Amino acid sequence: MKTKVSTLFFCFVCLFTHANNITVSNISLENLNETESWVQVEFDLSWENSWRLNAGPSNWDAAWVFVKYRVNNGSWEHAQLAQTDFVAASGSTIDVTTDGIGAFIYRDTEGSGDFNLTDLRLRWDYGSVNTNDILDIQVFALEMVHIPEGAFYVGGSTDDQDANLHEGGNTTISYQVISEDAITISNTSGNLFYSNTGVINPGDLLGPVPADFPKGFASFYVMKYEMSQGQWVGFFNTLSETQKTNLDIGQEGNTRNTVFWSGGTASATTSNPDRAINFINRMRALAYLDWAGLRPLTELEFEKACRGPIAPKPGEYAWGNSNIAASFYTYVNDGLPNAQIANMETSTGNASYASTISESGPVRNGIFAASAINKNREETGGSYYGVMELSGNLWEGVITLGFPEGRSYTGLHGDGIINPTGEATVSNWPISTDTGYGLKGGGYANPPSNLRVSNRRLTHLSVTASYSDVGARGGRSEE
Repeated sequence: MKTKVSTLFFCFVCLFTHANNITVSNISLENLNETESWVQVEFDLSWENSWRLNAGPSNWDAAWVFVKYRVNNGSWEHAQLAQTDFVAASGSTIDVTTDGIGAFIYRDTEGSGDFNLTDLRLRWDYGSVNTNDILDIQVFALEMVHIPEGAFYVGGSTDDQDANLHEGGNTTISYQVISEDAITISNTSGNLFYSNTGVINPGDLLGPVPADFPKGFASFYVMKYEMSQGQWVGFFNTLSETQKTNLDIGQEGNTRNTVFWSGGTASATTSNPDRAINFINRMRALAYLDWAGLRPLTELEFEKACRGPIAPKPGEYAWGNSNIAASFYTYVNDGLPNAQIANMETSTGNASYASTISESGPVRNGIFAASAINKNREETGGSYYGVMELSGNLWEGVITLGFPEGRSYTGLHGDGIINPTGEATVSNWPISTDTGYGLKGGGYANPPSNLRVSNRRLTHLSVTASYSDVGARGGRSEE
């Protein structure tokens, strides 16, 4: 029989549904320990198309779960979780991070399909919160993919000559990342190098890339999908009025972006929560990742997430070859959670870009996997590890190695808190500089060349520049 939380706690429970129908429900507080100032947050969690593989990619998907609360209708705060006194549901594993910012929840054995978990519990160390206070609790969940430790290759594709990474001395030879040790930048054999032509602000051709810069050899997690409109609204509605004003997307236009905020104390809304969100400039992307306890990926990690340990192929996209659909798609139930494409191409890669998108704007996350005739990597557009839409739909921000502001990045995670004006506050993130942050993956308005894994055409993005084909995706180092 459950021990219910003290009636002195009052919980207003919120339900959030994100991309691919990840759902948190039945939130409650249990087992109050007033002596040690902690309580368990209990909830149910489910999502579709989950997996754990012991062969091939040998990886799994997971839910990144974190908790926000507010006291007496005040400001939303990030809940500090403990690595003890949590309860995993049957068939699941819970990894609470050492900083207490959140937890990864995933299958404990090999399997695939819908994953439904009940009565999960995370211990919240509530500190100075008074048990007479009125509390609002929100539990957020994002779908993630685990990228295992191991060597991989970057660049070197003969069809990717826009400043692609390569081994020094030959632009068509890939460079292998074999550790997290420092990397020498030099146009000589055995070292990493890149071209400085055909690209906007390609870099200073200097180095080294320090040992602390995340290179993708070590294991990490990455968001399974690009940031969605629903995820943005969930974040936005926890902010102060000043933060909302500085981060508001509404004034940017409505290119299939249905996020709306009327101002003041009103909450933002969206009629398409599962659709990828655009107009995510650097300030907005980094603020979201800091708030969610995540971090930006580096351009090296991006390439690892695409191709895994397999050697690069000429002109390849995230699905592992250079084949790509070239006819306009027809949508079914567009704007709904079950939106699909009626005329998916077979035996070729499917992606949202200039030759396939008849609507000017991003599509819903996971639409290609949901619509594919054959559920293989090529037709779904999935990466080696099962990450979706890394090629096409929206450009994604990454930390680049071409400038000191990028090379100084050490992979620190967000702490769940942004400053009063809406900016991220993590040390060594390129928050206020116009260098060190670029784009990978291409967008819906682009030619196919921009979608290639090794393409580095846009290694620079200013802090406040906003574009209708730019979104975001984050990750987190595994501990």
